[in-house]
Amino acid sequence: MSSRIEPVELNARELGGAGKAPLVLLHGLLGSSRNWQTAGAGLAEAADGRNVWALDLRNHGKSPWRDEMTYEAMVADVLAWLDARGFGAVDLMGHSMGGKTAMLLACRHPERVRRLVVVDIAPKSYLSHGHRAEFAAMNELRLAGLQSRGEAEMRMEGRVPDWGMRKFLTTNLERGEDGAWRWAVNLPVLTAALPEVERDSLGEGERFEGPALFVRGGRSRYVKDEDLARIAGVFPASQVETIAVAGHNPHMETRAEFCAAVGKFLAGRF
Repeated sequence: MSSRIEPVELNARELGGAGKAPLVLLHGLLGSSRNWQTAGAGLAEAADGRNVWALDLRNHGKSPWRDEMTYEAMVADVLAWLDARGFGAVDLMGHSMGGKTAMLLACRHPERVRRLVVVDIAPKSYLSHGHRAEFAAMNELRLAGLQSRGEAEMRMEGRVPDWGMRKFLTTNLERGEDGAWRWAVNLPVLTAALPEVERDSLGEGERFEGPALFVRGGRSRYVKDEDLARIAGVFPASQVETIAVAGHNPHMETRAEFCAAVGKFLAGRF
């Protein structure tokens, strides 16, 4: 890894609303701004017309690919995107890997974050969770001669038994100009960066004193009760909202309840 981070110009989707402080959304590993299209529109409405933007993080979506894949690099990219648009302090939300990025940005650049929302992730390492089976399935998939995403899902079934996860993984398949299937993410770099992505993004003593909301899914294993003390220690002005019937993706699985809770928090009524 280079010692000097060269930010990349992130692709962004504007998802609705206008005026007030912008709300900036960061997706999780193997996701993209596309994952937030429906929830983003809901958030714009729930947050009193707040201007909502969803970014593609480096090596994902339509943003540039680079060999460096660290939380520090992703923070540098987001800050460069904010600076390029003249945005000062914004409301910042991140899911999973994007949540770890948002936490690091808030701790190191608190003047840029009015309110922080972290979706189903805690400030800790996730080495036992891993994504090894999913990445193995993606790397083993032979794209030559592949006819459809459905065929790809079927081929990955041995490694990834969960149908929903296979569906999600194959959203990263796209056809090139020659009609052949290819990965829309930088798969080799992301595979090599798994230990980095799984680690705690925060260093010793890092804190964010501003308002923060942690939204967790009651059916998810990512944010456990024993993590709440660590959250309170790093984010002393934080609140935790548990959506009982949601899993790891409450913004997609329970969109109305999720948007209502976040909208209430952003409006200062939480």
